This record gives sequence, C-alpha cells and structure tokens, in this order.
Amino acid sequence: MADSKPTQPFDPGTSPSASEPCPFCNISNSFTPYDPEHPPASSPALDPFKLAPPAFVVLSTPTLVAFLDILPLSAGHLLLCPRAHRPKLTDVTAPEAAELGVYLRVLSAALVRATGVPDWNVVQNNGAAAAQVVNHVHYHLIPRPEIRASGRFSESFTMFGRGVREELDDDEAEALAQKLRANVALVLEDESRKGKL
Repeated sequence: MADSKPTQPFDPGTSPSASEPCPFCNISNSFTPYDPEHPPASSPALDPFKLAPPAFVVLSTPTLVAFLDILPLSAGHLLLCPRAHRPKLTDVTAPEAAELGVYLRVLSAALVRATGVPDWNVVQNNGAAAAQVVNHVHYHLIPRPEIRASGRFSESFTMFGRGVREELDDDEAEALAQKLRANVALVLEDESRKGKL
C-alpha cells in the first residue's frame, strides 16, 4: 500500500518540457476502449501499473479516456480528455466535443454516486496563462465535500493557483476506479431506461 504523502506545492507555471511525451497520450495509447455499460471488473487491460506513474482509468471509449488525477484536490478528482492529442478546447473536433459533453454529465452523476459528495466543480483550462499544466485538453471533475459543517472553518480547497496536494494512494485509487466504472455503467443503464441518451 502506498502512503499518501504531501508533495511539493502545485505550481501551474511549471509544464512538462516539449521533449517529454504527453502523459495523457501515454494513457490513451496504453488503455484499450471498453463498453462503459459493461466495464471489466478487473482485467490486465486495466492494470494501472503498466505505466509510471500508475493510471487509474474509469472510462475508456474509442474517443475519450477518464482517469483519477495523480495529485487530487479531493477523493475522486477525475480528468476527462479526448484520446487524440488536442492542446486546447478549440482544437477538439465537433464529435469529440459532443462526446465530452455527454460524458461530463455521466461522469458527474457517477462521481456523486461513488463518493457520496453532492457538490463538485468542472474545470477546464486552456494554455499556460490559464493554468493548463499538461498541453492536452482535459476537464477536471472535482468533488467538493462540505468542510465547514464539520467545524473546519480554517481549511479551504485549492482550486486555481498554488496549493499542497497529496499523491493518490494506489490501493484506494484501485477501489475507487472500480467503483466509478460500476457507477458509470449504472448511470448509463438508468439513462437508457429513461431515454435520456
């Protein structure tokens, strides 16, 4: 079991160098698509440790991939991106944009079910000046648990800019990714019955 440990402060002004391969393309190329309505419970195809750092995939379609953020702001912090390398939102194709829209909603519902947290942020940054660290368009889905109700008035979440984030715990991430995949399937099943898709 990997221990959660504080990492260096998150610095959105630091980007991977142009000579480094795109980490999101590496994830997209390493995980084959599967039917989100019938996700594999566990499979070598979903082995998060085939990459370093590990990638905990929660959705893998022919067009998109979603996975847990390795430095989450809260438990369940997801990233959703197109498989194809697209630097900014204006670079995605119309079909990619349509599928991103569908799965932002589906993943949001699955995230609420899996975490029990009814509030969340959807964040998307375009360019270094807008705090985009990885030059591959992606959306952050970030559960926002209510911290004031528990008397933690001095705490706040980091959203934009600098802040200390903790590394993802591998064991917790594996369980959460499996739970999220199952909840994506349930959301899709519910919506299919209601005729929403």
